[in-house]
Amino acid sequence: MNPKVQRKIEHLENIERFPAEELFEFIQLNKEDELLDLGAGTGYISFAFAKYVKNVVAFDYDEDILKYLEVKAKEKGITNIETTAANFKEMPLANERFEKAVASISLHEVQPLSIVLNEIHRVLKDKGIFLCIELEKSEVPTVPTGPRVSSNEMKEEIIKAGFSVIDTIHSPTQVANQPVYIIIAQKNK
Repeated sequence: MNPKVQRKIEHLENIERFPAEELFEFIQLNKEDELLDLGAGTGYISFAFAKYVKNVVAFDYDEDILKYLEVKAKEKGITNIETTAANFKEMPLANERFEKAVASISLHEVQPLSIVLNEIHRVLKDKGIFLCIELEKSEVPTVPTGPRVSSNEMKEEIIKAGFSVIDTIHSPTQVANQPVYIIIAQKNK
């Protein structure tokens, strides 16, 4: 395996994350659901959710990381995860395919945000649920951060994309010593 890819996998596997199991209190999964895991990385959301839904599409721009996810799924005996490597702004996915979509700490990387949120809206069925987990933008200049989107800005963009915001939770769980927020939204017709 390419050393650069190996380092990225090791980083993703060892990074402090929001525990996937904690998300079950914010999203109800059904055995007939198809779920989109946007920014799937090495699959920590995909693996946690796969046993509760019909199918998970692990979506990421990095094809090498998704190949690793496929190997891990095979090792775990998980057969209902399919992978798609593509740009978030032009998802090669059918309109209104998914009942649920989860984006965990991945949307802050995409500009303009409106394009990817419109794509999520397009691939969700009517009344589909979108769960957005992100790092809060800090006003403290000493907190080292990459690109961030505040919860208020994310909420505004989600509404502009055609969703109703059901709830916004500022989690006590931190990731890399940074505050985390969760937005639960539903697709409007």
